[in-house]
Amino acid sequence: MERNAVKDLAARVEGPVLLPGQEGFDEERTGFNLAVRHRPDVIVGAARAEDVAAAVRFAAARALPVAVQNTGHGYSATAEGGLLISTRRMKEVSVDPRARTARVQAGARFEQVIERAAPHGLAPLNGSAPHVGVVSFTLGGGLPLLGRSHGWAADRVRAMDVVSADGVLRHVTPDGEPDLYWALLGGRDNFGIVTGMEFGLVAVSGLYGGGLFFDAEQSPGLLEAYRRWTAAVPVEMNSSVALIPFPDDPQVPAPMRGRHVYHVRIAFTGDPEEGERLVGPLRAIGQPLMEALREMPYHESASIHDDPPFPIPWAADNALLTTLDGKAVEVVLRHVGPAAPLPAIMELRHLGGALAEPPVHANAVGHRNAQFMLAVLNPLTGAGAQEAHAFLDRLFQDLAPWTAGRFLNFMGHGDHAAPERVRTAYRAPDHERLTALKAVHDPHNTFRANYNIPPAR
Repeated sequence: MERNAVKDLAARVEGPVLLPGQEGFDEERTGFNLAVRHRPDVIVGAARAEDVAAAVRFAAARALPVAVQNTGHGYSATAEGGLLISTRRMKEVSVDPRARTARVQAGARFEQVIERAAPHGLAPLNGSAPHVGVVSFTLGGGLPLLGRSHGWAADRVRAMDVVSADGVLRHVTPDGEPDLYWALLGGRDNFGIVTGMEFGLVAVSGLYGGGLFFDAEQSPGLLEAYRRWTAAVPVEMNSSVALIPFPDDPQVPAPMRGRHVYHVRIAFTGDPEEGERLVGPLRAIGQPLMEALREMPYHESASIHDDPPFPIPWAADNALLTTLDGKAVEVVLRHVGPAAPLPAIMELRHLGGALAEPPVHANAVGHRNAQFMLAVLNPLTGAGAQEAHAFLDRLFQDLAPWTAGRFLNFMGHGDHAAPERVRTAYRAPDHERLTALKAVHDPHNTFRANYNIPPAR
């Protein structure tokens, strides 16, 4: 990297510009998944949209690949050389309670939006972990905690400020630039770097929610019972079931230590008494190890999944399932049940409801007909990455007969983020359209250290 050129870039941006070996470089390139780290030639810690534009123009003039990172939850392909733009400093959030909208910069996290929206009885369509970045979550589709009730987060986006591959800052709306709007929402950072986003909020002040915990060996039929239970619940019922191998560790609650545990997660947006009635059949499955169901204000909804807020290394993949029958349940349990060859955290999430509805403004989010999403995560604390990836491949190959495709935000990294895998996140005509739009908006594939959609030839 030319030192004089880097100095010139540093003079034109407000945030830091870092080279390998400089103080702060390693911290800036490290995200939430510790199994993956970008290895760029230079990092721009953007403090404003103009910094992002200057960095992209710098990279484009030198034919350098560009990667973008906020929290690093959605790692895919690592940047080997090139330029990394870190957006974590761009954290401004504002809420308009009258319009029921929020506006965020690229580095904002959902916990900030929840805090500002809650006093007005409003909430964003965030996922189970509020420390995830708003923009990347939403650009990948955004499967929310309340998805069955309110749909995909991407469907609520009203406008985006985007730096395109030529370093130009554009204001993208469904009416002003419908093709680019369509491609960004579902295509993530393949078509530009979103520096600001405006989206709609939903009216929700409280939930009936929490979890039921069962010993997996003592409740062998739970997953099948959950599958049958979901067939009759209303759209107000948002739920999933996870299977978690808890270590025998004093930090783990005593009833769960050293056990494979089913954690049934509930987020019901209707009347709490109705929620209590609907959950009744799940309680009848067996004797819970623990129960934590209650009425709660929405700003406490992170307690439902209780996702850890600290970084760990992991490998992961997922499948969007068009249907789920007893045979598919058997396949899942053969791979991730208590006798699984590797420790694996599995979550089966019920879809349908509002998630199956078409958006007001079209976008590229795929496979809306899926009824369930199965996501599996292998913590890389013992097994090597190669062994974990092979394990995931075997599982999802066996689930192919029930699979519509993948969900971009829950895909893995490395080979699990290769373009042929990315293709499975879309319907075939939509992927073809995305590659054509990529050829228009990023013909040199400058934005390629991601879940990449190569430009059509």
